[in-house]
Amino acid sequence: MALFGYARVSTTDQDLGIQEAALRAAGCQTIRSERKSAAGRQGRTELQVLLDFLRDGDTLVVTRIDRLARSMKDLQDIVHELKGRGVMLRATEQPIDTGTAAGKAFLDMLGVFAEFETNLRRERQAEGIAAAKARGVYKGGKPRIDPDAVRRLAAGGMRPAHIARELGISRGTVYRFLPASAPDTSRA
Repeated sequence: MALFGYARVSTTDQDLGIQEAALRAAGCQTIRSERKSAAGRQGRTELQVLLDFLRDGDTLVVTRIDRLARSMKDLQDIVHELKGRGVMLRATEQPIDTGTAAGKAFLDMLGVFAEFETNLRRERQAEGIAAAKARGVYKGGKPRIDPDAVRRLAAGGMRPAHIARELGISRGTVYRFLPASAPDTSRA
């Protein structure tokens, strides 16, 4: 039975060192780390590499379950996937060990509370934005796409796929900023 650690922080200014040290102290020789939001599994490549690698009898170790998942559904999906492959889940800072009945029950309870906390945070954020809008101080997020740049490149003869690649956006986004009367029928 091998122990594999997973460490995650949400932002680039947070430190992974504390989690990694705790995972090494728990006996993990292999630790995968990443700086990604846990709102979903998309884009969390280190977690996916680890999940693909784990085998029957292995144990996935995290410091806390909120490092693994933020929603109850995501947590249940991961735990179900691990269980189906004979892999256990353990947390170093919480009494979670899916190899025991008590550990499984505690995992379910913590998952519910983690999702509740996320929903409360989302509600508070929405209330803050609504209050800022009412005061006239909320301007919204920064624009991430320059529509004029899209149109300028298209006017210069660049195809939508190339514009998308050049600006780091999707081809569908490029089409949203192009005049409807000039669709590009060529494949790129």
